[in-house]
Amino acid sequence: MTPVIPGTTLAIHPEQFPDANTDLAADGIRHAILAGGCFWCVEAVYLNLEGVLAVTSGYAGGDPATANYEAVCTGTTGHAEVIDIEYDSNVIPYSELLKVFFSIAHDPTQKDRQGNDRGTQYRSAIFFQSAEEKTVASAYIKQLESAGAFTAPIVTTLEPLQQFFPGEAYHQNFAQRNPQQGYIRAVAMPKVEKLFHAFPDKLKGDA
Repeated sequence: MTPVIPGTTLAIHPEQFPDANTDLAADGIRHAILAGGCFWCVEAVYLNLEGVLAVTSGYAGGDPATANYEAVCTGTTGHAEVIDIEYDSNVIPYSELLKVFFSIAHDPTQKDRQGNDRGTQYRSAIFFQSAEEKTVASAYIKQLESAGAFTAPIVTTLEPLQQFFPGEAYHQNFAQRNPQQGYIRAVAMPKVEKLFHAFPDKLKGDA
C-alpha cells in the first residue's frame, strides 16, 4: 500500500484516524507521559490543543542520576525524551491525546529513532500510570493496526512510569521561543501545521 502522505508510513490521513473505542473516565486534571522522539517537537504539537493546560519536556525510563540531557543523549541511560501533558480530561480526553500522538506528533513505526534522531532516547513509548491507561493505550494500538492506519507495524512500547524528571529550563517551550531555529523549522513546524490542518476543531482559540 502506498502512503497517502509522501515520506511517511501513514496509510490514512490523520483526520481519518478512528476515535478510540475505550477511554478513561473524565475526572478533571490528569497527566499523560508520552515519548515520540525529540521532546521539542512533541511539545510544540500539544501546546496548541484545547484542554491542555501545560506541557513539560523531560525524561522517563531511567535512574535519577542520569536524568539530564548530556547523559540521556548517550542513549545508554534507559531514559526517553518525554513530555508531561497536564490536561483537563473534561475538555480533552486521554484518547484524543493518543489520537494526536499517533497521527501527528511522531511516527510510531520507527524503532528507537525519529527521522535522523537515533537512539533509545528517541523511542516511541507511552508511560502509563495506571492499569486503565495501559488498557486504553493497548486497545487503541490494536484498533489502529486493525484499521490499517500505517504501512508498517506500530512499535510503540507501553512502559510503567516510575518517575518523570523535568528537563532543563532551556528545553521548555523551545519551539515557541525559537521558531526560526533550523531544526524547529524543519521538524517541529511541519507537525504543528499538520495538526492545524487535520484537527482545527481541537485547537485553542489563540492557536
